[in-house]
Amino acid sequence: MTDTAAYFPMLRGQRVAVLANQTSVAELPGVRGASGAAVTTDGAGRVHLVDLLHESGFDVEAIFSPEHGFRGTADAGETVAGSVDARTGIPIRSLYDGRTLRPSDETMRSFDVLVVDMQDVGLRFYTYYISMLRMMDACAEFGRPVIVLDRPNPNGDKVEGPLLDMRYKSGVGALPIPVLHGLTMGEIARMAVGEGWARRCDLTVVPCRNYTRATEYVLPVAPSPNLPTQRAVYLYAALCPFEGTVVSLGRGTDKPFEIYGHPDLTGRAFTFMPRPTPGAKHPPLEGRLCRGEDLSRLPLGEARATGFSLQYVIDAYADLGLGDGFFTPMFEKLVGVGWIREMILDGATAEEIRTRWKPEAEAFRTRRAKYLLYE
Repeated sequence: MTDTAAYFPMLRGQRVAVLANQTSVAELPGVRGASGAAVTTDGAGRVHLVDLLHESGFDVEAIFSPEHGFRGTADAGETVAGSVDARTGIPIRSLYDGRTLRPSDETMRSFDVLVVDMQDVGLRFYTYYISMLRMMDACAEFGRPVIVLDRPNPNGDKVEGPLLDMRYKSGVGALPIPVLHGLTMGEIARMAVGEGWARRCDLTVVPCRNYTRATEYVLPVAPSPNLPTQRAVYLYAALCPFEGTVVSLGRGTDKPFEIYGHPDLTGRAFTFMPRPTPGAKHPPLEGRLCRGEDLSRLPLGEARATGFSLQYVIDAYADLGLGDGFFTPMFEKLVGVGWIREMILDGATAEEIRTRWKPEAEAFRTRRAKYLLYE
C-alpha cells in the first residue's frame, strides 16, 4: 500500500473499486492529498487505503467488504448489509450480504479497476482470500484489471497440513492447498490464476519491499474480531479445528484462540464462561462454565512454532470420551479431509497424523515455488 509510485499511475483516469477492510492501513508520514492537506489518519497515525485514494483525487466508486465487514466487527459468517462509508460517502458493497456470490452486473460495470488490500494470516480457512478470488473471477468476466497490494504473511514460510479434498470445499476452504500455505495474498492470487483455480484475469501484484519469509511480522491491526493478538494468530491453526467439535476455543471471552475448554473436561484448574462479546454475539457454550487450558501465557516463540498440530484436539477428545459425538460436520471443512477424524477415532497420535499429511504438504511447497515473490 505504501508503494504508491507502483500503482497510482495505473489508477489515473479510472473508476476505482477497492476490496478492503479495517486492516487496509499503513503509516505514511507526511503524505498529502490532491488539495495539499495531510491525508486523514486514525488515532494511531495510520492512513486507510480508502482515505488515501479518495483524498488523492481518485474516483473511488465502490468499497467491497469481506467477512466481518468493512470495519471488521461482525461475527464469523455473519450477514452484513451494504452501507455507506461515513467519512467519504462511498458506497460499501458487502460480499457477505447473504444474497449474492458476486456483485451484480450493474455494480461490475460501475468501475474500471479493482484494488485489493487486506491482511491475511496464512491459513486456508481464513476467508479473505476467498473474497479476493470471487472478485477476481467477476473481474475476469467483465474484463476489469485487478491490482493486489501485498502484505506479509505473519505465519511466514509455514506449509503444514493436508491439502483440501475438494469434496469439502466450503466458505472456509476454496482451494486444494494445505492448512498453512506459506503464501501472501498476492502469491495466492498468482497461484490461483496459474493453476487454473481462478479465471484468468489481468492481475498485477504490488509486492512488499524489503520483506523475506524469515521476517517476523507483527500485525499492526487485529485482522478480525476473534484474532485480537499475535499469539492468537499463531495458535489459530492448532485451535481452529475445535470449531468442528463440541469444545469452545474461547469465543465470547477476552482470549479467543488462546484458550479452550468444555464443561466436562476433567482435571483442569483453568475455567472460563463464554458470554456475548463484540464479534461473538452468541458464542458456543454461552453461559456455561468451561474447564480447560489457558495458552495465553505461552511464549510467542513457542506459539509461532506450534503450527498445525492436532495435539490439543486429541487431548480434549480423549478426555471427553464422546467418540464420534465429539465432532461436527464442520471438522472436515476445516481440516480439509475425511481421514483425520478416522485416525483420531482409531487412537492415532498427532505425530502419526502429521506423518500422513507431510508428503503432500512438501509436494505443495515445491509446486508453489514458481509463484513466490519473496525469498
